[in-house]
Amino acid sequence: MLQVRSEHRAWGGRKIRRVLENDGVAPVPAASTITAILRRHGELDGPGAGERRAFTRFEHASPNDLWQMDFKGWVELETGRCHPLTVLDDHSRYALELEACTDETAETVKTRLTAVFQHYGLPWRMLADNGPPWGTAGQGQYTRLGVWLMDLGIGLVHGRPYHPQTQGKEERFHRTLKAEVLDAHNLKSIDEAQAAFDAWRSVYNTKRPHEALRLDTPAARYTMSSRSMPEAITPPQYESQDHVRKLDQNGRFSFRGRILKAPTAFAGRALALRATDTDGLFDICYRRHRIAQIDLRDNTAQTVHHVSEHPSTLSPV
Repeated sequence: MLQVRSEHRAWGGRKIRRVLENDGVAPVPAASTITAILRRHGELDGPGAGERRAFTRFEHASPNDLWQMDFKGWVELETGRCHPLTVLDDHSRYALELEACTDETAETVKTRLTAVFQHYGLPWRMLADNGPPWGTAGQGQYTRLGVWLMDLGIGLVHGRPYHPQTQGKEERFHRTLKAEVLDAHNLKSIDEAQAAFDAWRSVYNTKRPHEALRLDTPAARYTMSSRSMPEAITPPQYESQDHVRKLDQNGRFSFRGRILKAPTAFAGRALALRATDTDGLFDICYRRHRIAQIDLRDNTAQTVHHVSEHPSTLSPV
Protein backbone atom coordinates (compact mmCIF):
# COMPACT_ATOMS: atom_id res chain seq x y z
CA MET A 1 0.00 0.00 0.00
CA LEU A 2 2.91 2.35 0.69
CA GLN A 3 4.23 1.60 -2.80
CA VAL A 4 0.88 2.55 -4.35
CA ARG A 5 0.90 5.73 -2.29
CA SER A 6 4.45 6.54 -3.41
CA GLU A 7 3.36 6.21 -7.06
CA HIS A 8 0.15 8.19 -6.59
CA ARG A 9 0.71 10.83 -3.95
CA ALA A 10 -2.87 12.17 -3.96
CA TRP A 11 -4.61 8.81 -3.38
CA GLY A 12 -6.10 7.98 0.01
CA GLY A 13 -7.10 4.81 1.82
CA ARG A 14 -10.26 4.02 -0.14
CA LYS A 15 -8.62 4.35 -3.54
CA ILE A 16 -5.57 2.37 -2.50
CA ARG A 17 -7.76 -0.41 -1.07
CA ARG A 18 -9.73 -0.72 -4.33
CA VAL A 19 -6.54 -0.78 -6.41
CA LEU A 20 -5.11 -3.55 -4.22
CA GLU A 21 -8.35 -5.52 -4.63
CA ASN A 22 -8.29 -5.00 -8.40
CA ASP A 23 -4.69 -6.25 -8.46
CA GLY A 24 -5.70 -9.45 -6.65
CA VAL A 25 -3.97 -8.71 -3.35
CA ALA A 26 -5.46 -10.68 -0.42
CA PRO A 27 -6.25 -10.08 2.29
CA VAL A 28 -6.72 -6.32 1.89
CA PRO A 29 -7.00 -4.19 5.06
CA ALA A 30 -10.01 -1.95 5.56
CA ALA A 31 -9.76 1.53 4.07
CA SER A 32 -9.66 3.04 7.57
CA THR A 33 -6.72 0.80 8.43
CA ILE A 34 -4.85 1.86 5.29
CA THR A 35 -5.57 5.51 6.12
CA ALA A 36 -4.18 4.99 9.64
CA ILE A 37 -1.06 3.32 8.23
CA LEU A 38 -0.53 6.17 5.79
CA ARG A 39 -0.91 8.71 8.58
CA ARG A 40 1.47 6.74 10.83
CA HIS A 41 4.11 6.85 8.09
CA GLY A 42 3.63 10.59 7.59
CA GLU A 43 1.89 10.16 4.25
CA LEU A 44 -1.19 12.23 5.16
CA ASP A 45 -1.28 15.84 6.33
CA GLY A 46 -3.75 17.18 8.85
CA PRO A 47 -6.29 15.48 11.12
CA GLY A 48 -9.02 15.32 8.47
CA ALA A 49 -6.90 14.00 5.63
CA GLY A 50 -8.24 10.81 4.13
CA GLU A 51 -11.69 11.15 5.67
CA ARG A 52 -14.84 10.87 3.55
CA ARG A 53 -16.43 14.14 2.47
CA ALA A 54 -20.10 14.68 1.70
CA PHE A 55 -21.03 15.87 -1.80
CA THR A 56 -24.26 16.47 -3.66
CA ARG A 57 -23.91 14.75 -7.05
CA PHE A 58 -25.81 14.76 -10.30
CA GLU A 59 -25.01 12.79 -13.41
CA HIS A 60 -26.66 12.08 -16.73
CA ALA A 61 -28.11 8.61 -17.15
CA SER A 62 -25.92 7.36 -20.01
CA PRO A 63 -22.48 7.94 -21.51
CA ASN A 64 -22.37 10.66 -24.18
CA ASP A 65 -25.62 12.31 -23.03
CA LEU A 66 -23.49 15.27 -21.98
CA TRP A 67 -19.82 16.13 -22.17
CA GLN A 68 -18.24 18.94 -20.17
CA MET A 69 -15.36 20.92 -21.63
CA ASP A 70 -13.10 23.70 -20.39
CA PHE A 71 -9.56 25.03 -20.27
CA LYS A 72 -7.75 24.59 -16.97
CA GLY A 73 -6.07 27.98 -16.82
CA TRP A 74 -2.59 28.33 -18.25
CA VAL A 75 0.51 26.65 -16.89
CA GLU A 76 3.94 28.30 -17.09
CA LEU A 77 6.58 26.24 -18.89
CA GLU A 78 10.23 27.00 -19.56
CA THR A 79 9.35 27.44 -23.24
CA GLY A 80 6.08 29.36 -22.84
CA ARG A 81 2.58 28.64 -21.64
CA CYS A 82 0.49 25.48 -21.74
CA HIS A 83 -3.30 25.69 -21.84
CA PRO A 84 -4.72 22.26 -20.84
CA LEU A 85 -7.95 21.53 -22.72
CA THR A 86 -10.12 18.97 -20.94
CA VAL A 87 -13.28 17.13 -22.06
CA LEU A 88 -15.12 14.90 -19.59
CA ASP A 89 -18.09 12.57 -20.01
CA ASP A 90 -20.71 13.58 -17.44
CA HIS A 91 -22.03 10.07 -16.72
CA SER A 92 -18.77 8.16 -16.36
CA ARG A 93 -16.25 10.96 -15.62
CA TYR A 94 -14.17 9.43 -18.45
CA ALA A 95 -11.52 11.89 -19.62
CA LEU A 96 -12.02 12.02 -23.39
CA GLU A 97 -9.44 14.72 -23.96
CA LEU A 98 -6.50 16.19 -22.08
CA GLU A 99 -4.50 18.24 -24.53
CA ALA A 100 -1.54 20.51 -23.92
CA CYS A 101 -2.52 23.45 -26.16
CA THR A 102 -0.49 26.55 -26.94
CA ASP A 103 -3.55 28.83 -26.99
CA GLU A 104 -7.28 28.92 -26.28
CA THR A 105 -8.61 29.86 -29.72
CA ALA A 106 -11.75 28.50 -31.36
CA GLU A 107 -9.67 26.95 -34.13
CA THR A 108 -7.58 25.01 -31.62
CA VAL A 109 -10.70 23.76 -29.84
CA LYS A 110 -12.35 22.78 -33.13
CA THR A 111 -9.26 20.85 -34.25
CA ARG A 112 -9.04 18.95 -30.97
CA LEU A 113 -12.79 18.25 -30.78
CA THR A 114 -12.72 16.93 -34.34
CA ALA A 115 -10.11 14.35 -33.31
CA VAL A 116 -12.13 13.41 -30.21
CA PHE A 117 -15.36 13.06 -32.24
CA GLN A 118 -13.61 10.91 -34.83
CA HIS A 119 -12.36 8.57 -32.10
CA TYR A 120 -15.25 8.43 -29.61
CA GLY A 121 -18.24 9.53 -31.70
CA LEU A 122 -20.60 12.44 -31.02
CA PRO A 123 -22.28 13.38 -27.74
CA TRP A 124 -25.83 14.72 -27.65
CA ARG A 125 -24.88 17.89 -25.78
CA MET A 126 -21.81 19.69 -24.50
CA LEU A 127 -21.57 21.96 -21.46
CA ALA A 128 -19.17 24.91 -21.48
CA ASP A 129 -18.78 28.18 -19.65
CA ASN A 130 -19.72 31.59 -21.02
CA GLY A 131 -16.24 32.74 -21.95
CA PRO A 132 -14.36 32.53 -25.25
CA PRO A 133 -14.08 30.53 -27.42
CA TRP A 134 -17.45 28.83 -26.77
CA GLY A 135 -19.30 31.84 -25.38
CA THR A 136 -19.22 35.61 -25.32
CA ALA A 137 -18.59 36.29 -21.63
CA GLY A 138 -22.22 36.20 -20.56
CA GLN A 139 -23.59 38.29 -23.43
CA GLY A 140 -25.77 35.41 -24.61
CA GLN A 141 -24.55 35.46 -28.20
CA TYR A 142 -23.86 32.50 -30.43
CA THR A 143 -20.35 31.81 -31.67
CA ARG A 144 -19.02 30.12 -34.80
CA LEU A 145 -17.83 27.23 -32.65
CA GLY A 146 -21.34 26.77 -31.25
CA VAL A 147 -22.85 26.85 -34.73
CA TRP A 148 -20.37 24.19 -35.86
CA LEU A 149 -21.56 21.96 -33.01
CA MET A 150 -25.17 22.53 -34.14
CA ASP A 151 -24.13 21.44 -37.63
CA LEU A 152 -22.98 18.16 -36.09
CA GLY A 153 -26.24 17.68 -34.21
CA ILE A 154 -24.74 18.59 -30.83
CA GLY A 155 -26.45 21.00 -28.47
CA LEU A 156 -24.22 23.53 -26.68
CA VAL A 157 -25.29 24.33 -23.13
CA HIS A 158 -23.74 27.19 -21.17
CA GLY A 159 -23.33 27.29 -17.42
CA ARG A 160 -25.01 30.05 -15.47
CA PRO A 161 -22.94 33.27 -15.69
CA TYR A 162 -20.56 33.68 -12.74
CA HIS A 163 -21.37 30.16 -11.46
CA PRO A 164 -18.35 28.00 -12.36
CA GLN A 165 -19.69 25.32 -10.00
CA THR A 166 -22.18 24.44 -12.75
CA GLN A 167 -19.27 22.57 -14.34
CA GLY A 168 -18.48 20.86 -11.07
CA LYS A 169 -17.08 17.71 -12.61
CA GLU A 170 -14.65 19.71 -14.74
CA GLU A 171 -13.64 21.83 -11.75
CA ARG A 172 -13.02 18.69 -9.70
CA PHE A 173 -11.09 17.09 -12.56
CA HIS A 174 -8.89 20.17 -12.78
CA ARG A 175 -8.09 20.01 -9.06
CA THR A 176 -7.13 16.35 -9.44
CA LEU A 177 -5.00 17.17 -12.50
CA LYS A 178 -3.20 19.86 -10.53
CA ALA A 179 -2.61 17.63 -7.50
CA GLU A 180 -1.49 14.52 -9.38
CA VAL A 181 0.34 15.99 -12.38
CA LEU A 182 1.02 19.71 -12.38
CA ASP A 183 2.23 19.89 -8.77
CA ALA A 184 4.20 16.66 -9.15
CA HIS A 185 6.17 17.55 -12.29
CA ASN A 186 8.34 20.42 -13.40
CA LEU A 187 7.09 20.51 -16.98
CA LYS A 188 9.46 22.24 -19.37
CA SER A 189 7.80 22.07 -22.80
CA ILE A 190 4.51 21.39 -24.55
CA ASP A 191 5.76 17.95 -25.66
CA GLU A 192 6.79 17.08 -22.11
CA ALA A 193 3.44 18.29 -20.78
CA GLN A 194 1.57 16.21 -23.35
CA ALA A 195 3.55 13.08 -22.48
CA ALA A 196 2.74 13.58 -18.79
CA PHE A 197 -0.94 14.23 -19.61
CA ASP A 198 -1.19 11.10 -21.78
CA ALA A 199 0.34 8.87 -19.11
CA TRP A 200 -1.85 10.28 -16.35
CA ARG A 201 -5.07 10.21 -18.41
CA SER A 202 -4.60 6.46 -18.88
CA VAL A 203 -4.20 5.97 -15.12
CA TYR A 204 -7.15 8.26 -14.38
CA ASN A 205 -9.47 6.43 -16.79
CA THR A 206 -8.45 2.82 -16.21
CA LYS A 207 -6.79 2.44 -12.80
CA ARG A 208 -7.66 5.29 -10.43
CA PRO A 209 -10.82 4.47 -8.42
CA HIS A 210 -13.35 7.31 -8.50
CA GLU A 211 -15.21 8.25 -5.33
CA ALA A 212 -18.32 9.36 -7.23
CA LEU A 213 -18.47 6.00 -9.06
CA ARG A 214 -18.42 3.89 -5.89
CA LEU A 215 -14.71 3.38 -6.51
CA ASP A 216 -15.17 2.05 -10.03
CA THR A 217 -12.94 3.52 -12.73
CA PRO A 218 -14.35 5.82 -15.43
CA ALA A 219 -13.43 3.23 -18.08
CA ALA A 220 -15.70 0.69 -16.37
CA ARG A 221 -18.71 2.96 -17.04
CA TYR A 222 -17.88 4.55 -20.39
CA THR A 223 -18.86 3.27 -23.84
CA MET A 224 -18.23 5.01 -27.13
CA SER A 225 -21.04 6.85 -28.88
CA SER A 226 -22.94 5.16 -31.69
CA ARG A 227 -23.18 8.54 -33.47
CA SER A 228 -20.15 8.81 -35.72
CA MET A 229 -18.52 11.99 -36.95
CA PRO A 230 -19.87 12.71 -40.46
CA GLU A 231 -17.43 13.04 -43.33
CA ALA A 232 -19.28 16.14 -44.53
CA ILE A 233 -21.89 18.45 -43.05
CA THR A 234 -25.18 18.43 -44.96
CA PRO A 235 -27.29 21.58 -45.46
CA PRO A 236 -30.24 22.04 -43.07
CA GLN A 237 -33.63 20.70 -44.10
CA TYR A 238 -36.73 22.72 -43.17
CA GLU A 239 -40.48 22.19 -43.28
CA SER A 240 -42.46 23.26 -46.34
CA GLN A 241 -44.42 25.85 -44.34
CA ASP A 242 -41.24 27.52 -43.06
CA HIS A 243 -40.03 30.83 -44.53
CA VAL A 244 -36.38 30.14 -45.35
CA ARG A 245 -33.95 33.05 -45.60
CA LYS A 246 -30.22 33.06 -46.24
CA LEU A 247 -28.26 35.59 -44.20
CA ASP A 248 -25.68 37.85 -45.81
CA GLN A 249 -22.16 38.11 -44.41
CA ASN A 250 -23.30 40.62 -41.79
CA GLY A 251 -26.18 38.48 -40.59
CA ARG A 252 -28.89 40.51 -42.34
CA PHE A 253 -31.93 39.20 -44.21
CA SER A 254 -35.22 40.52 -45.55
CA PHE A 255 -38.68 39.39 -44.48
CA ARG A 256 -42.05 40.97 -45.28
CA GLY A 257 -40.58 44.24 -46.37
CA ARG A 258 -38.13 44.63 -43.52
CA ILE A 259 -34.37 44.27 -43.29
CA LEU A 260 -33.61 42.31 -40.14
CA LYS A 261 -30.41 41.23 -38.45
CA ALA A 262 -29.76 37.83 -36.86
CA PRO A 263 -26.72 36.72 -34.79
CA THR A 264 -23.64 37.14 -36.98
CA ALA A 265 -22.39 33.65 -36.07
CA PHE A 266 -24.98 32.38 -38.60
CA ALA A 267 -23.82 34.69 -41.41
CA GLY A 268 -24.09 33.01 -44.82
CA ARG A 269 -26.38 30.27 -43.51
CA ALA A 270 -30.03 29.53 -44.22
CA LEU A 271 -32.45 30.08 -41.33
CA ALA A 272 -36.14 29.24 -41.07
CA LEU A 273 -38.80 31.65 -39.83
CA ARG A 274 -41.61 29.65 -38.28
CA ALA A 275 -45.00 31.10 -37.31
CA THR A 276 -46.02 30.73 -33.66
CA ASP A 277 -49.51 30.64 -32.15
CA THR A 278 -49.29 34.44 -31.78
CA ASP A 279 -50.01 36.41 -34.96
CA GLY A 280 -46.94 38.34 -36.07
CA LEU A 281 -44.54 36.47 -33.79
CA PHE A 282 -42.07 34.16 -35.53
CA ASP A 283 -39.47 31.76 -34.21
CA ILE A 284 -36.16 31.83 -36.03
CA CYS A 285 -34.63 28.36 -36.25
CA TYR A 286 -31.34 26.88 -37.35
CA ARG A 287 -31.69 23.17 -37.95
CA ARG A 288 -33.51 21.85 -34.85
CA HIS A 289 -32.53 24.80 -32.67
CA ARG A 290 -34.71 27.84 -31.96
CA ILE A 291 -32.18 30.66 -31.84
CA ALA A 292 -34.27 33.85 -31.89
CA GLN A 293 -37.69 35.46 -32.35
CA ILE A 294 -39.00 38.36 -34.41
CA ASP A 295 -42.13 40.30 -33.46
CA LEU A 296 -43.63 41.96 -36.54
CA ARG A 297 -46.27 43.66 -34.38
CA ASP A 298 -43.51 46.10 -33.46
CA ASN A 299 -43.36 48.43 -36.44
CA THR A 300 -39.86 49.59 -35.47
CA ALA A 301 -38.34 46.13 -35.14
CA GLN A 302 -35.10 45.85 -37.10
CA THR A 303 -33.43 43.07 -35.21
CA VAL A 304 -34.34 39.76 -33.67
CA HIS A 305 -34.62 38.88 -30.00
CA HIS A 306 -31.90 36.43 -29.14
CA VAL A 307 -33.09 33.14 -27.64
CA SER A 308 -30.24 31.19 -26.08
CA GLU A 309 -30.44 27.62 -24.89
CA HIS A 310 -31.39 27.62 -21.23
CA PRO A 311 -28.37 27.78 -18.91
CA SER A 312 -27.59 24.49 -17.29
CA THR A 313 -28.86 23.96 -13.75
CA LEU A 314 -26.70 20.90 -13.09
CA SER A 315 -25.56 20.55 -9.51
CA PRO A 316 -21.90 21.13 -8.61
CA VAL A 317 -20.49 17.61 -8.87
